[in-house]
Amino acid sequence: MIELRPQEGPQEQFLSSSADIVIYGGAAGGGKSFAILLEPLRHVDNKNFGAVIFRRTMPMITKEGSLWDTANKIYPLLGAKPIKSPSMHFVFPSGAKITMSHLQYEDTVYDWHGSQIPCMIFDELCQFTEKQFFYMMTRSRSAVGVNVRPYVRASCNPDPDSFVADLISWWIDQDTGYPIKERSGVIRYFVRMNDEIHWGDSKDELIEKYGYINDLGLQECEPISFTFIPSSVYDNKLLLKENPGYIASIKAQDEVTQAQLLGGNWKIRPAAGLYFKAQQAPIVDVIPGKISAICRSWDLAATEETPQNKSPDKSAGTLMARLDSGKFIILDAKGACLSASAVRQMIHSTANEDRINYKCNTLTIPQDPGQAGKEQAQSYVRFLSGFTVKTHTVSGSKIKRAEPFAAQWQQGNVMLLRGDWNKIFVNELVGFPDALHDDFVDSAADAFNDVCKFRDWGAFID
Repeated sequence: MIELRPQEGPQEQFLSSSADIVIYGGAAGGGKSFAILLEPLRHVDNKNFGAVIFRRTMPMITKEGSLWDTANKIYPLLGAKPIKSPSMHFVFPSGAKITMSHLQYEDTVYDWHGSQIPCMIFDELCQFTEKQFFYMMTRSRSAVGVNVRPYVRASCNPDPDSFVADLISWWIDQDTGYPIKERSGVIRYFVRMNDEIHWGDSKDELIEKYGYINDLGLQECEPISFTFIPSSVYDNKLLLKENPGYIASIKAQDEVTQAQLLGGNWKIRPAAGLYFKAQQAPIVDVIPGKISAICRSWDLAATEETPQNKSPDKSAGTLMARLDSGKFIILDAKGACLSASAVRQMIHSTANEDRINYKCNTLTIPQDPGQAGKEQAQSYVRFLSGFTVKTHTVSGSKIKRAEPFAAQWQQGNVMLLRGDWNKIFVNELVGFPDALHDDFVDSAADAFNDVCKFRDWGAFID
């Protein structure tokens, strides 16, 4: 007889929680995969039941040793038949189904419009966007005859920049970044109104504060119960017995990775400053020499800040000059999260300012791959008629693109002209490559490469 059961501790707590949404994990080796595969099995005798387990991309489902492989070791024990086409799913003797699918792109969620998913599971939730998660919550419902209260389960590893970090912040010590043991599994309630989450310790508290009765006599505020249950490899006795070297393999990683994967730290970030240190670039009040080449390079985005996306990439432009001494000076940096049309206007007005202030007539625009990228670049050339506009395709990793610029920065060969932009610019560079954004890094690297390669581009030569 084969028995499938959770291990005592967090895994058992996860599978027995009554909350509408339960997020489980926050460290490596805590038995997350087994737990989420076990979760829907309680309903597989119901012929109308269906569950969907999501990963961000399909290769995450199909690669060696992934969820599909693990499920194939478990579900057939209960008579399930694996089917790969047209969708990857298991059919149980009753007719119940467990499907594995992806949400690779932001808009992939709309492929599920009209679906009714009584049990929805996200594996590695931090890899999904906030918009994807809450849109799919609208699909969390049961069809007639299922008789299963719809619910959501998810696993995760720590990611301080993910929306999940904000979602579970009550369960995390905000000073240390580690889970608060006493709050593990404690159920709280929230309502989401106008893309903002309001928390309470009970349903009644939220209904009293935010609820109202509509014209049909129905309560318009329906709080959702939620909890977070942390786990770690120390809770997974079976793994430690089968693979006693697992902890040693985590301890062999860098300090940040250890804190995240071994202890489940949600605040720690990779150490920055490997490429740029603030003290390596002096700030000057005047340009110390003559300019032999000058150019403003832009890194483009066209996303406005919204409640759903509070920290989007920005359009960033760096104005850099090469001096006759062979050193470099950054004269200005501009960045903003704007719509496509507003970005164009910002670039045009900045080009006029550069022409007036520094006699710079040249700017560069990146060209994305494909016909759409080519057409966008050509559109900018037409829009900026009267300026020297150079377009260039972007290739290679961001680190490789930044290395030539970083080498000069580290040697003290790059200066900054004093300005209000200095702090935000330097802070982003210091955080590279681990910071959330690198827009200024990309634009500065392109500007550096251009003033080195094309010394006569719109240059002001005295």
